[in-house]
Amino acid sequence: MPSETSLIRQIRALAAAQPSNKRLIKGIGDDCAILRPRPGHDLVFTTDFVLEGRHFTLDTHKPADVGHKALARSLSDLAAMGSRPLFCLVSLAVPQHLGQRWISGFYRGLFALAAEHGTSLAGGDLASFDRVIADVVCCGEVPTGKALLRSSAKPGDSIYVTGTLGASAAGFRTQRGANWKRHLRPEPRVAVGLALAKLGVTCCMDLSDGLSLDLRRLCLESGVSAELSGTLPIARAATLDDSLHGGEDYELLFTASPQVRVPEEIASVPVTRIGTIGGGKPGLINFAGRRIRSGGFDHFK
Repeated sequence: MPSETSLIRQIRALAAAQPSNKRLIKGIGDDCAILRPRPGHDLVFTTDFVLEGRHFTLDTHKPADVGHKALARSLSDLAAMGSRPLFCLVSLAVPQHLGQRWISGFYRGLFALAAEHGTSLAGGDLASFDRVIADVVCCGEVPTGKALLRSSAKPGDSIYVTGTLGASAAGFRTQRGANWKRHLRPEPRVAVGLALAKLGVTCCMDLSDGLSLDLRRLCLESGVSAELSGTLPIARAATLDDSLHGGEDYELLFTASPQVRVPEEIASVPVTRIGTIGGGKPGLINFAGRRIRSGGFDHFK
């Protein structure tokens, strides 16, 4: 394994080949990155772990898959806020035996996705550890006061999701086909989130832990309940259970007033109305008239 200084030099060279960000005044090379935000904009921040044995294994995921997924998770959070990505900070710990080739593959996967969304690598950290751990911090910007929140849903609002549900869970179970590819390389809905912010939706979040759990979180934050119609956009070869409780779809869940005309497709991604926000007990979710349990993935259960 090369020295940390040598690895940082190589990562810095890879980063230099990415699209430049004029608001990133200082990136890799100093103790901190410096960003100069645009007037009239708020900055939004998020961070997500990717853990070997939890989110991936070395047998099933190539280094580029891990790098892609590490960034995709945080970009999905920015998409849910209706924000435009600016930069990321990446902390990566790897076992000694994986070597420079694995680290380079990780960053190539990360940089490929970063280039799609104009996201610069501004810095981070490297360490040696007995398992792979990656933590990606992302920063985005939104016009002042216009960030999409989980806490703004109102009774009478319609509930929508983008894309299809259950693909990642089905892919994880079968490890083949299009659903497996979706699991390996999730696509954050950044363009959709930017469009939703302009559309004037009331509330938004991403689906990382499963519809039943994430919708409950949205309802608790907004102090509302939800009535699902019983018709969900289930991915091909996925089950109803996958669509309700399977995680890592990274689609967007959002609400809008009945007065807002929500198109059937946004940024080439299908949009489906799946229910209505109610004024009942906060966090209560009914599916086709029957209460459903809050499933999904919880790290501490």
